[in-house]
Amino acid sequence: MIDSIQALTEVPEETLTRLHGRLEADAADHNLLDVAYRTVETPLGELLLAATPQGLVRIAYASEGLDTVLQSLATKISPRILLAPQRLDAAASQLDDYFAGHRRSFQLPLDLRLSTGFRRSVLDHLTGISYGTTESYATVAAATGHATAVRAVGSACATNPLPVVVPCHRVLRSNGSLGGYLGGLAAKRTLLDLESAA
Repeated sequence: MIDSIQALTEVPEETLTRLHGRLEADAADHNLLDVAYRTVETPLGELLLAATPQGLVRIAYASEGLDTVLQSLATKISPRILLAPQRLDAAASQLDDYFAGHRRSFQLPLDLRLSTGFRRSVLDHLTGISYGTTESYATVAAATGHATAVRAVGSACATNPLPVVVPCHRVLRSNGSLGGYLGGLAAKRTLLDLESAA
């Protein structure tokens, strides 16, 4: 038994990479891959990107616990999850361009199934807030037809499954202060500074 374990730990890295590539291709060919994921390094730290065949479904900050996020996706969408970086090349490339100051909007298919009801209507509105501009939580509430739902807007932003791409960082308190942010206030300030510098 010990010899078998040692043999597994001595498999060359290129062999493991090749086998994983085959697993990824076979899963795609047989329609067995419901959620593909990868991680990317950004000025905000490591981000987890996850996509379904319908589109980008989740962006998560490392502070959320990447294993926790993957477990949540397995529960809410499907346990058929696989590290499949190539499926997320376009999203990774567009995020790189954004953080380099070369992209002001994202052209990616989105799967917004993780938000429903009022939260979904907030996310729909957020996608229309232009790069380099901000709105207040009260303005967003009024735009969704629920002017008194300011706290609910804050909750929708706090549970946004696609931060950065769906720009909840562009929503501030009425007095101009930052409010909250899933990735932390330093991340929100970094995103706003990046956009104001362009």
